[in-house]
Amino acid sequence: MTPQQRAIRDQVAAVPARIAAAARAADPEPPSPGEWPPTDIVRHLIAVEEEVWQPRLQQLIAEDGPRWKWTEPDRWLGQPESTLDDLLAMYADQRASTVARLDELGETGWARWGVHDVYGRLDVAGLMRKLLTHDDEHVASLEALWRAPAIP
Repeated sequence: MTPQQRAIRDQVAAVPARIAAAARAADPEPPSPGEWPPTDIVRHLIAVEEEVWQPRLQQLIAEDGPRWKWTEPDRWLGQPESTLDDLLAMYADQRASTVARLDELGETGWARWGVHDVYGRLDVAGLMRKLLTHDDEHVASLEALWRAPAIP
């Protein structure tokens, strides 16, 4: 793994801690009707990990030049009684699986690429940059839900 690849991999691996900090600091109630509370945001991240990032990495390993359509999964619906901490642990486990796939790629694996209908040709680093952009958007959405400190 090159230093640039290692930096991307480490950023990908660091996201669950950022999500957990932001989700735990957020108001647990949705900000307005139709908006997602922190638990639903984390459920969405679990779904995206399972339905987008992991399958696309697997396709890059198994296929030459896979093609991907735009997809934006809803929320993961499993285990409806899960607490925020339960969901954060599940998300961290899913992301650890994604990072393990990155670790298995080796330098030649990082050079593999696919074609996204919206973004065009993406190698592994490009795909992971899209992952990080998506994650950053959700960290920001959680930070926007942070509880205001109580006024004495």
